[in-house]
Amino acid sequence: MTAHHRPDAATGPLRVQVLLYDGIEEQDFVGPYEVFSIARSAARAPLTIDYVTADVPRTITAGGGTRVEVGTGWSPWDADLLIVPGSGLTGPTRPGVELEIAKGDLPRTLAAAPRPGLVVASVCTGALLLGAAGLTRGRRCIKNQMVKDKLAAFGGLVTEARVVDDGDLVTCGGVTSGLDLGLHLVRRKFGADAADLVTRILEYEPRGTVWTS
Repeated sequence: MTAHHRPDAATGPLRVQVLLYDGIEEQDFVGPYEVFSIARSAARAPLTIDYVTADVPRTITAGGGTRVEVGTGWSPWDADLLIVPGSGLTGPTRPGVELEIAKGDLPRTLAAAPRPGLVVASVCTGALLLGAAGLTRGRRCIKNQMVKDKLAAFGGLVTEARVVDDGDLVTCGGVTSGLDLGLHLVRRKFGADAADLVTRILEYEPRGTVWTS
């Protein structure tokens, strides 16, 4: 990925994809999805948003037991923004980030995703999947405060902020910061009025610092 590249000037609707896998944390993917859904419906932001898998359409079972029928397989060439949520750190034998890293398939798939015009974002421990894919090496990034050392081990330049915007790589801290990530990206793409409307509907006040390159 090219540091600081900002592909925000593209015309047409913003195409958002949220990547799901077994063991994923519910709030990690529901938070940003809700932000973009409200931006589309209430602020009339021109965007599409879909859940996708890294392989074929299938049913995903999240960490809390929620089952999600995902109808779209891997197609990052059809996206302008790819969001990678995280999971609890349950070890390399139970579904979640650590098992996906141990298997290696998802990191290899993510490593091939970046292209000009695509922004890759992560929520919480989703940054570890990007790290295992080599996408955070030498880049400003953040994840859950409790396990920042794991992100640094992948070569990421861990930056103390709620949301870290390094152009075509945008990461955020733990769990609820997915809301802040979504609001920042709505503001970045569609402006302050759209983002402020979403915050009022959610009755959520953005927290913490946004670091921008």
